[in-house]
Amino acid sequence: MSEALRARLAAVRERIARAAARAGRRAEEVTLVGVAKRQPADAVAEAVRAGLGAVGESYLQEAQAKLPEVVARLAAEGLPAPRWHFVGQLQRNKARHVAALFDVVETIDAPALGAELDRRAAAAGRRLAVLFQVNLSGEPQKGGIGPEELPALIEASGAWPALEPVGLMTLPAAASDPEASRPTFARLRELLAHAPAPPRGPRLRELSMGMSGDFEVAVEEGATIVRVGTALFGARD
Repeated sequence: MSEALRARLAAVRERIARAAARAGRRAEEVTLVGVAKRQPADAVAEAVRAGLGAVGESYLQEAQAKLPEVVARLAAEGLPAPRWHFVGQLQRNKARHVAALFDVVETIDAPALGAELDRRAAAAGRRLAVLFQVNLSGEPQKGGIGPEELPALIEASGAWPALEPVGLMTLPAAASDPEASRPTFARLRELLAHAPAPPRGPRLRELSMGMSGDFEVAVEEGATIVRVGTALFGARD
């Protein structure tokens, strides 16, 4: 398991580097988030030992069981925990637990959700980075706001002192050809370029887009965060 995972991590990083070079960018501009849903704690800990600095989870209940185990294993070896990203759809009634566990929440798509997460983060004495999820595919099963709603959501974030808005996130429509995602990624990049600055901080800078099947295209189109699961961890249980 260890050697195979390390080899996959190296391969993903090499692919990111080549994609960045094609776009005239540096590989260091791209954060690799290893999406570990349905992966065991030992695999996550091994990936962190191999140098993975950010781990994403989609399901709160799974994360509540797994994250403390991963952190304890790493701490026993004198290793720091990764930066934890919540990348699943967030419901307001889960905000308290997400605020306690995660460092970054990538799926804010409503003023009320942001306000509840802010309240819970403040109560826990934490400050979280957040991304606004934009639905560019028009698929109702995907979370996210429409592009026309983005300015109002950014404006609403001025009332969230415990949250730091840092960027935008999207999920393109599923496609077998990675090139099919390119227009969506390009559109999110344009939205970021023209988005107003949050009332409480600097302009948004992060673009979280691209997964195992299309992250190279995403990097070519400006992604600063890619969320890679199966290409890194292998098939899920």
